[in-house]
Amino acid sequence: MSKQFALWMVLGLAVSSIGYAGEGHDHPAPERGSLMSLDKQDNENHESHEGHGHDDHSDHGGDDNHASHDDDHSDHGGHDDHADHGDHNEKSENDHGGHDDHGHEEESSVAELSVAQRAMAGIETLVVTQQSLGQAITAPGEAVLNAYKTTQITPRTPAQVIARHVRLGDHVAKGQPLVKLSSMEMAQAQGELIQANAELRRVKKLGQKVVSGKRFVTAQIAYQLAYAKVNAYGMTKKQIKSFLRKGDATLATGEFDLLSFQSGTVMSDDFVVGELIEPGQALMTISDESILWIEARLTPEDATRIQVGAPARVQVGDVWVSGKVVQTRHALDEVTRTLSVNIEVANERDTIHPGQFVHVVIEDSVKQHGIVLPVEAVVRSADGHWQVFVETSEGHFEPQEITVLKTVGDQMLIEGIAEGTTVVSKGAFFVSSEIAKGGFDPHNH
Repeated sequence: MSKQFALWMVLGLAVSSIGYAGEGHDHPAPERGSLMSLDKQDNENHESHEGHGHDDHSDHGGDDNHASHDDDHSDHGGHDDHADHGDHNEKSENDHGGHDDHGHEEESSVAELSVAQRAMAGIETLVVTQQSLGQAITAPGEAVLNAYKTTQITPRTPAQVIARHVRLGDHVAKGQPLVKLSSMEMAQAQGELIQANAELRRVKKLGQKVVSGKRFVTAQIAYQLAYAKVNAYGMTKKQIKSFLRKGDATLATGEFDLLSFQSGTVMSDDFVVGELIEPGQALMTISDESILWIEARLTPEDATRIQVGAPARVQVGDVWVSGKVVQTRHALDEVTRTLSVNIEVANERDTIHPGQFVHVVIEDSVKQHGIVLPVEAVVRSADGHWQVFVETSEGHFEPQEITVLKTVGDQMLIEGIAEGTTVVSKGAFFVSSEIAKGGFDPHNH
């Protein structure tokens, strides 16, 4: 039996089986007989072909036989069966396509991050609210000391510096000794105070029945004058009380300590030990740097748009801090022809230092209402649109396109999301990169 004949036999049996199973109908015997005779005829033709050339093969009517086979195959309903099978495949593909609900297409547009991943990336969220944002007025600025939280340490009498108790940059508390001075005027006042105090105690002990009223009043006045002079020269009431308690005249040396009037930082100490100083000379400057002023210089036109209390943003390097306008001047600077505006900013972390140049953005009085977000919460999508990342459930972030209306400093007025929506406020670029990876595995926590 030749290989071709065997092949035709297998094909004929397969076609017959498909025809019987496809419709469930019995086929007439002649059809089956014709198929077998076809196989036999093809086998004879093949043997004849082996003994003849190509021209003989065309004489055997091979094309007609193949056409007859195609007709027989169509009679068996083979194509109908394949169509049914195609429907099954299509249904199977649709059923399998249900996996697309969790497939790469969705994974490429969302990100799921664990608590550890969010902490590592520094991701923070906020609930958006309706706010007002004014037009931006920009100006250069310089950090200066808050004059209302600054004191200068100065002597009130000619003196000499005996000792230094603190140094430049030290943090001091209210009432802490800063520098020790020695003054001839103070020595004389101290002596007078000791003498007046002794006389007053004597007359009080004798009583008004023994001492005339005039002597009693005179003793009181002398004591008050001596006390006031020592206090005016720089000794505090507490120091004077301690000095008088000792009652030792040899202590009237004129030495005394200048104390700090407030808690703060030693900003300057322009003196040396042994130096002779005059009344009013600033020995030290103590200031509370937790709240500083930013002095911004505006054109007269921009200054008219600013009100005391207006919110402001100050850029120090790459960091933005919030502030508000606390003072506006009405006299132009003779050199720059600008008006100065003081902005108060918090500086608890000591990131701003007096003399540092900064960039200032002040909101004017014309406000626009809407959703306000930090600039770092808004990023560009792959197609160039602005977007934020909405937290639909804990750790699950989806992009949401928005429209940016205006930018003021490090804040943006936007529209496109509803009030109360939770969005990523810090770490948006990290979330964007995770979504851009495509194959991010949300279960790889």
